[in-house]
Amino acid sequence: MSPRSASVNEELRRRSRERFLQAAVELVGERGYEATTLGDIADRAGSARGLASYYFPGKRQLVQSAVHRLMHRTLEEALEREPRTEDGRERMARAVDAILGLARDRTVLMRQHMAGLLQAEGFVQCPEQRRLAELLRDTVARHGSPDVDADYPMLRSLLMGAVYAMVLPNVGMPLAPLRAELFARYRLDWDQGVPPDAEAPGGTCDTDCSRFFSTGRPSADRRHAADGPMPVDQSK
Repeated sequence: MSPRSASVNEELRRRSRERFLQAAVELVGERGYEATTLGDIADRAGSARGLASYYFPGKRQLVQSAVHRLMHRTLEEALEREPRTEDGRERMARAVDAILGLARDRTVLMRQHMAGLLQAEGFVQCPEQRRLAELLRDTVARHGSPDVDADYPMLRSLLMGAVYAMVLPNVGMPLAPLRAELFARYRLDWDQGVPPDAEAPGGTCDTDCSRFFSTGRPSADRRHAADGPMPVDQSK
């Protein structure tokens, strides 16, 4: 059998990393951060424990990257859904609703994410976080900001504050008043975006997030071969 090409190996590594991201989102959302181990994530991803350390410095970095992926793909999907629009106010409304919707629908996951941001390492600089920042900066620019460098951090902070308020245990605020405050600040009409009172009973939560992760899961008997050469597991 001829050796795999560099491009094939790169694609297999990408898919393996994607499986770790998806598994982290699923497990932390189900169990919480502390109750989820790297071994649990590796098992859900169908990969060896050592590969988690190969792709990510640690569990905190993996989980932050995974949540940032979910956030930026959710935001991207909201901004580009039909009917497509270039209207800056509508795009801002969709962005606000996308992030607040995650706090409402994936409360445990977003609570753990916010707690992680308060740790010493803060934001993890990763491709997922950078893509999220690009989408929010573009939203601010299309909304008509004369100074994106100043207005983007403000939008990010306001959204983080709203998410924090929603996910606080026992005293979390409901979505509607926070949405109203943000909509007033950005001069948005209540019927723009996805108004809470326009949703079907039970909300719009979609528990299947697999569409946000291009995993291309291999079959069980090929799984470890597809992951490529095994790095040495330093965790033991």
